[in-house]
Amino acid sequence: MTLTDSPTPPARTTYGAVLGSPYVARLLGGTLIGRLPNGMAPVAIVLLVTADGGTLAFGGLLSALYGLASALSQPVKGRLMDRHGQTRVSGPAAVLNSAALLALPATGATGSPALAATVVILGGLAAPPLEAGLRALWPSVLPDPVRRHTALALDTGTQGLLYIAGPLLVAALTTAHHPTLALVVTAALGLIGTALVLTAPPSRTWKPATRGRSGTSDRLFSTGLIMLFVALVGVGVAIGAMNVWAVAMAERHHTDLLSGLLPAAFSTGSFLGGLLYGHRTWPGTPTRQLLTGAAGFLLGWLPLLALPGPHAATVLIAVPGAFLTLIVARAFTTTDTLAPPARTTEAYAWLLLSIGVGQAAGTALAGRLADHPHALAALPAVGATLALTVLLLARPGRPSAYCGRDRRQHG
Repeated sequence: MTLTDSPTPPARTTYGAVLGSPYVARLLGGTLIGRLPNGMAPVAIVLLVTADGGTLAFGGLLSALYGLASALSQPVKGRLMDRHGQTRVSGPAAVLNSAALLALPATGATGSPALAATVVILGGLAAPPLEAGLRALWPSVLPDPVRRHTALALDTGTQGLLYIAGPLLVAALTTAHHPTLALVVTAALGLIGTALVLTAPPSRTWKPATRGRSGTSDRLFSTGLIMLFVALVGVGVAIGAMNVWAVAMAERHHTDLLSGLLPAAFSTGSFLGGLLYGHRTWPGTPTRQLLTGAAGFLLGWLPLLALPGPHAATVLIAVPGAFLTLIVARAFTTTDTLAPPARTTEAYAWLLLSIGVGQAAGTALAGRLADHPHALAALPAVGATLALTVLLLARPGRPSAYCGRDRRQHG
C-alpha cells in the first residue's frame, strides 16, 4: 500500500512523557554519549598529527580515512546486527574502535604513516552502529506511535549537537593537556555510551524479525527505497557543500570563527526544528511531510545565492537546518515501512550511508568551486533540488513508488 493510505492523526505529547517512558532516556543518552566519538575522533586525529609535527594535509587524510571507513561499513554492521543481535555486534565493535583510538598515539603517526592509516581505518570500520541500532529499538520501546514520533524527532534533532559539543570538548582537552588525552576520553566515551545501551533490557533482548521463507520477501532494494536513498544523497551534498562554504565565508570576511559558527548555527536550527516537530504529531501523510520538509530545505538555501554577509548568513543558515530533522525523521519511518522486517537495521545503515556519501561528494564538489563564490553558494541548493526532484518522482501514484507492506502504524 502507499504511505498516503495512512494519514497521520493530529495528536500531542510532551517530551517529559517520552523521556519518562521506560528506558527511553537511557537509550537516547547512551547513544548520544557513544556517538560523541563521531564528532571528536576526526578533530582529535588532526590535532594529534599536527602536535607531533605532521602536516595538516596528512592529519586531514587520516581523519577522512576514519570517517570514510566508518560510513562505508555501516550496511555490513547493520546486516550483522539483523542476523546476530545488537550485543554481539556493537559490543566487540566498541572495544575494537576504542582500542584503535588508544593505539594511535603509540604508532607515531608522523613516523609511520602507513601504520597510522591502518589503525584509523580499523578504528573507523569498528565504529559501533549505535544510531541504526537505536532506530531499530524504538518500535519495541515505544509502541505508542505518537510517543515514538516524538522520540524519533528528538533523537534526530539532537544528532547535530554531537558535532558542536564533540569538537569543543576535543579543543578543551587538547588545550589543557595534549591531543592524546582527547583520544583517551574519546575512546572512554565510546565504551561508556555503548555499554549504557547494550546493557539496557530492550537492547539485550532485541531480536531481529524472522527472515521470510521466500527469497523475494527479504529483498531489500525496492524501487521506493532506492529512490529515497538517492534523494538523501542530495541532502548530504547540501550539508557537505555547506561546510566548505562556511570555510570560504571565513576566508572572504577574514573571520576564522565563521568556519565553525555557521555549521553550528545550522546544527542549532536542526535541533530547534526537531523540538518543534516532535512536540506534536503533524497532520498529513508521512510522504506529504517528507515532501514538505524537502521543499522547505530547498527554499532555505536560496537566500545564500545573494551572498549575504556574516551576520545574515548565520541567521539564514538555521532555516534549512530546521527542515533537516523533518526529512531525516520521515526518511527513517519510510524506510521502516518499505524494508523487509528481517533487514530493517541494515536498511537504516544504508540510509545513513546515503547521506554520508552525499556529504563526501558535496565536500569534494565544493572544494573545486571554492574560488567561485556564486557557484559555491548555489551548490547546497543544487543538492536540495536533487532531493526534492527524486522524492517528487517517487511520490505515490507513480508505479512502484513508495510501496511496501504497512507493518507498523507510524506516528
